[in-house]
Amino acid sequence: MTVGSQVKGCFASVKSIEASLQLFVNKTQDKETEESFLHVQQLVKEVKDDLQKQIIQLSKEEPQYNN
Repeated sequence: MTVGSQVKGCFASVKSIEASLQLFVNKTQDKETEESFLHVQQLVKEVKDDLQKQIIQLSKEEPQYNN
C-alpha cells in the first residue's frame, strides 16, 4: 500500500468520524455535551483539512502516489 493510499484511507476515516460526531451533536440534549462534541468536531475538521492538503501535496510531489 502506498503512502498516498494510506493518507487517503485515513482521510476517509476522519470524514466518517466527523459525520458521527455530527449525529451525536444532533441527538444530545445536554448543552455541555453538545458543546464538547462541537469542539471535538472542529478539531477533527482541522485534521481532515490538513490531510486533504497532504493528499494534494503528495499528488504533486510524488506521481507514484497517485491512485
